[in-house]
Amino acid sequence: MILFNPPMKKTDRSINKTDKVIYNIFSINLGIKNSEKVLVIGDGYNQKLKEIGRRITETGKIFSKDIKYLEYKPTGCHGIEPPEEIWKEAFGNSIYTQIKKKNYIDPLIAKRTSDKQNREIEGIIRKYKKETVDAVIALSYFSTSHTRFRNYLNTLCGTRYASMPLFDEEMLEGAMRVDWNRMKKRTETIASYVNKVEWIEVETPNGTSIRLSKKGRKALADTGIITRSGAFSNLPAGEVFLAPVEGTAQGKLVLEWAPTSKLKKPVTLYVEKGMVIKAEGKDNYLKYLIKMLKENRLNANIAELGIGTNDKAKRPDNILESEKIFGTIHIALGDNSTFGGKVRTPFHQDFVFFKPTVTLIDKYGKKKLLLRKGKPALQAIVK
Repeated sequence: MILFNPPMKKTDRSINKTDKVIYNIFSINLGIKNSEKVLVIGDGYNQKLKEIGRRITETGKIFSKDIKYLEYKPTGCHGIEPPEEIWKEAFGNSIYTQIKKKNYIDPLIAKRTSDKQNREIEGIIRKYKKETVDAVIALSYFSTSHTRFRNYLNTLCGTRYASMPLFDEEMLEGAMRVDWNRMKKRTETIASYVNKVEWIEVETPNGTSIRLSKKGRKALADTGIITRSGAFSNLPAGEVFLAPVEGTAQGKLVLEWAPTSKLKKPVTLYVEKGMVIKAEGKDNYLKYLIKMLKENRLNANIAELGIGTNDKAKRPDNILESEKIFGTIHIALGDNSTFGGKVRTPFHQDFVFFKPTVTLIDKYGKKKLLLRKGKPALQAIVK
């Protein structure tokens, strides 16, 4: 683990366009106050990511007198909990010591705690929550979004959390330059339409066709505005997402893109009763996917449906940005326990689908088109 405390920067220095985007992370996205404690975490996956972490932390010194950068070894997969030294720094010594004393740290990080243990852990966190950090910027290559670490900080401690997995410098020139207020309005409007229905159907030109239920589940708006207590967002942001009701998804998914590259040949996933039951294709990525599906049957769960809302997002080769592209949808496998679902597993993987036709179906069976071949079908979401 590396602890990095950069020197204080002058507030009157000239700011170029890229620096301004980083500046806005603290001023617009998180609304950091000088008295607040901020933790920037990264997994040091590559040198460029390390440098971005340092640049963000340096800029953060303008806003907070207590900001630290912690670096840890990459976990190797999205959704895996960060190591215990990160828990200690984020939650504070009292919470860490009490959980450690009960020998809950290892099973907590492995996502193997029982319901009873979870209740005890949550009680400890609530008791000492004043010691936790006020905001986290998670700049690790492998996502911490779908972890207990993030969920406990948000829901129990009121920590604001910006998750930035797979982030790179190009995003500072593109998707991070979105008009945040305009996108917020668009995202919340789409979420309001989705929350009026019980079923969603998705079809794409490449052969993807899936139907799933959201009955009783709430679609959430990821707007990038993380100023209220307990707020969470990806950066770049811009999506409406939900956890489909387990056991309801039915159809097939034709994958043309892996998280960071285009597949040479499509991979097809067949879905029954909410689970991937078969995967076939001739691309090398299929081997990795089958390995993960066999490793834990819960990894085959249809965990998420998301709808992109960021009109500045363009890149198809990076899942952090591509899932935000306005007019796309993404579907994830694995864990959904942190945003309304019931499946907990140390795996969460999104796949983006282009030019989707998305149909919303209410409890009476009435249908409404949200997207038609990737274009808005409702005037209210065009802008």
